[in-house]
Amino acid sequence: MTTKQLVTQINKKNSFLCIGLDVDLNKIPQHLLNLEDPIFEFNKAIIDATHHLCVAYKPNTAFYEAYGLKGWKSLEKTINYLNKNFPEIFTIADAKRGDIGNTSTMYAKAFFEDLAFDSVTVAPYMGKDSVEPFLAFKNKHTIMLALTSNQGAFDFQTKTVDGKELYKQVLETSKSWKNSENLMYVVGATKAEYFSEIRKIIPDSFLLVPGVGAQGGNLQDVCKYGMTDTIGLLINSSRGIIYASKDENFATVAAIKAEELQKQMQIILNK
Repeated sequence: MTTKQLVTQINKKNSFLCIGLDVDLNKIPQHLLNLEDPIFEFNKAIIDATHHLCVAYKPNTAFYEAYGLKGWKSLEKTINYLNKNFPEIFTIADAKRGDIGNTSTMYAKAFFEDLAFDSVTVAPYMGKDSVEPFLAFKNKHTIMLALTSNQGAFDFQTKTVDGKELYKQVLETSKSWKNSENLMYVVGATKAEYFSEIRKIIPDSFLLVPGVGAQGGNLQDVCKYGMTDTIGLLINSSRGIIYASKDENFATVAAIKAEELQKQMQIILNK
């Protein structure tokens, strides 16, 4: 999917909502556990109920890898279902991969070719030769961790090195990498005060923004400081939507929660 196609969907749906599909068998409705593939059935129900309200889905691969081969099969079924039935939806493999040379190429093949995701999250710690293999894939996007929403982000990301915060150096350096136009960045909603500084470095790039909702991030602040002429934001919500209910009508309740965010986004977009 191209960035232009993503922007078209945002404008069509009046939404820049991304829903995280982080499936924990201990949290899903109990009646699903009797089914052959409860993870996929949970995802399918959420997708069917919310696809018209969001522009992206983001399965965190750890929640599938934890269940071994069965979990990976559930992930494969989920992405195949999305690509077949809702090809206009932007898909994100939240895998946070990052290794050098051929290893990164193989990671990229796994998510871009085998599973056919539109994008994958990566960690930048190993530098250019760990990220550029992902960037080589046409019409695929690499979403690099920049400034995350967790408390541990302050351990390294905001530390000053030679007079400049490390996350700023990461952003600036990444702009020089081959095919850097395929880069997006993860910036946590709980760091809303940093968005103005980030936009000085990457004024046009899309940002994947976790942390709205359960983690306390504020949608209005993120949009005030982070939105661009082409929107430039994907706001992710996971727990606040998919685990809004454990009853049999869980998907309907999830849609209500997703619509609450979508309506807020519609107001912001139409200002």
